[in-house]
This record gives sequence, C-alpha cells and structure tokens, in this order.
Amino acid sequence: MENKKVLSDKTVGLKPSGIRKFFDLVSEMKDAISLGVGEPDFDTPWHIRDEGIYSLEKGRTFYTSNSGLKELRQEICNYMKRTQDLDYVWDKEVFITVGGSEAIDLMFRAMINEGDEVLIPQPSYVSYEPCAVLADAKPVIINLKNENNFRLKPEELEAAITPRSKILVLPFPNNPTGGIMEREDLEAIREIIIKNDLYVLSDEIYGELTYTGNPHVSIASLPGMKERTIVVNGFSKAYAMTGWRLGFACGPQFIIEQMVKIHQYAIMCAPTTSQYAAVEALKNGDDDVRRMRESYNERRRFVLHMLDEMGIPCFEPQGAFYVFPCIKEFGLTSEDFANLLLAEEKVAIVPGTAFGDSGEGFLRISYAYSIDNLRIALTRLKHFVEKIRAQEKKWD
Repeated sequence: MENKKVLSDKTVGLKPSGIRKFFDLVSEMKDAISLGVGEPDFDTPWHIRDEGIYSLEKGRTFYTSNSGLKELRQEICNYMKRTQDLDYVWDKEVFITVGGSEAIDLMFRAMINEGDEVLIPQPSYVSYEPCAVLADAKPVIINLKNENNFRLKPEELEAAITPRSKILVLPFPNNPTGGIMEREDLEAIREIIIKNDLYVLSDEIYGELTYTGNPHVSIASLPGMKERTIVVNGFSKAYAMTGWRLGFACGPQFIIEQMVKIHQYAIMCAPTTSQYAAVEALKNGDDDVRRMRESYNERRRFVLHMLDEMGIPCFEPQGAFYVFPCIKEFGLTSEDFANLLLAEEKVAIVPGTAFGDSGEGFLRISYAYSIDNLRIALTRLKHFVEKIRAQEKKWD
C-alpha cells in the first residue's frame, strides 16, 4: 500500500516549519551560532522554579480540573484586571492550555465550519495558517507592509472580508516583525470587526514585551470587543517558561466551553507542576518581567545599531524580541540568503518566507540571546554582506 493512500491529505499538504528546519541544521553544525529560535535565554526565575519543585515535594502530581487549577485561573483574572482592566469570571471564561499554541488550535476547531474563512495577517507566527487548514477553514492572507511598520490597516482588513469571514487573527506584538498595534490602531479596525460580525483571536503572548513606554493594549479592552474576542496568552516568553508548556485563553463562556470540551478529550489537563509554578509567576513575577524586558530592549537597540552600521534597512520594532531587516538589495531570495549565510559564516537566521509569502526579501533575527553572541553573529553577518557587495561592485 502506498503511504500517500494511508495518510491524511490535509496533513501531508502542510509544510514543515521553516523555523525548525534552520534549528535542526544548526544543531548539526560545529561552531554555528543561531539567532533563529524565539526562546528566552534566561532561566526561569528561581522563585518560580522553587514553587514547581515544592509542588512535586508535596506530591501534587495528580490531574487538575480540565480547565486548570482554580488558583491559577483566579490569578489570571487578577492579571487581566490589573493589566487591561478586563473582568473575567474565573470558572466560566478562563481555562489553562498546553502553551498558547493549543489555545489557537482549540479556538479554530471549536468555531470553524467547513469553508469558513480565517483572516490571517502575515508575516506572522507559523501555526495560524496550518491550524486553520486542519480545522477545515479557508485561510485568507492579509499581507502587511513594511511601510506601515507591519501594522494592520483598516483598508487592508476591509478589503479581505467576505460573507464567509468568521475569525480575524490579531498577532500583536508580532512574531516575526516585532510590529505592534497601539490603541489608535485597534480603534481604527474595531468598528469594521463589529460591523462584519467577526470574532477575534488576539494572540498576546508577547504582550509584556513592548518598548514604546506605553503598556500593551488588548483589543478585548475596547468597547464591544470583549464579547467577541478570545485572548490567548501564556508564560513562555514573558516569564522564560518555554519548557513548562503553559498557556491560557480568556473569552466568552459559550466559546470557552467548547474549547474545553475538545481539550478534555485531546489533552485532559495542562501539566500540574507547571500550573503551580505559574501561580507564583503571576503573583510575584512582575520584577522578573521588568528586568528581562529591559535586557531585551538593550539588545534590541544594539542589533538595530549594528544593522544600521551595515547599511541594512530595518524598521524599528516595538515589541517581542525580533527584528525583521530587509535584504532585497542583494538580489537573493530570503531562503537563499539564509542558506548561504549559514554555509559561509555559520550563522542561522530564519528567512522571512517561513512566516508567509509576504516575508520574501526579509529575515527574522531573534535578539533573545546575549550581547556577546549577538555581536559575534552580527559581525559574521557584516562580513557576509560586505563580500556580496564587493562581488557586485566587481561585476559592475
């Protein structure tokens, strides 16, 4: 029997993650430096780890409720109130997931009927489009523009809407671009969303990592939006807890109930030890988040300065921990540029096309690395682009 007859057509048709491809290549290459993975280089703060260890010592190793620990859901409500002035009911409108990615998958599966359209601004996180496809949705891509600092503009949203449009993904602060949506940007699209009866998946996993001096604004906090928004967040980025695999979703009870139902059958509950650690993170982790954010901001400025010295154009990102420089001048595709850089200089950077076709001509550089590693890697990048420019000058 042929394998293709055994496997799901939808699954076979999915492209592997472009991020993981470069991660795997680097792991096999001696002396290579990766600026490709979106993972904090900080250890989980000790007081959070201690709480996880203590929960194990006390024998708290049993299943929790499908929706998660009561104490954690209550702390999430406190967090949403103090950061966004949003009121959620802990036992009806909040539940705990295995990372934010599970919440994305569950929202689509809970809401989508075959042929419904999901509006996905790109470049953006690699999971939205495949999760939409697996839920039998039709992904409709909205190409964000460099000249708009990769923000979603109202005219772009309006042009993408059809009678089948159901969910709008709002991936801000954005991976890979570092772009953000400020309050006035969200206000500009709010009426369009309500007028067209869209629901919103607001992925706010990088919400604590913004650098404008103003806090992140959730679209759910705007008038008329809480009742049509699922806020997805988690602990991986802000609290350096990637391996703990813990996220959460907040939203209307009638949607959350259906998401939990799928979660019951597919997962049962998120890791118990991680949930106890997350309670501590929300209660006493604000200083840790502030310290890490300040360090990321220092690195952000350093990377932008070095790119400027190289003459590589890059808009100033104001969120997450990525820059998205433009390499169109070199006449190479993003993938070719990244492959050559890895082969010749042993530096891994993710091609922009890993995040959608509109990422062509760009690269994603993560600055979730030490200044020392960033300096070495970017010095190698500088050497690489100088060689290309010298060759072009010679040919001219």
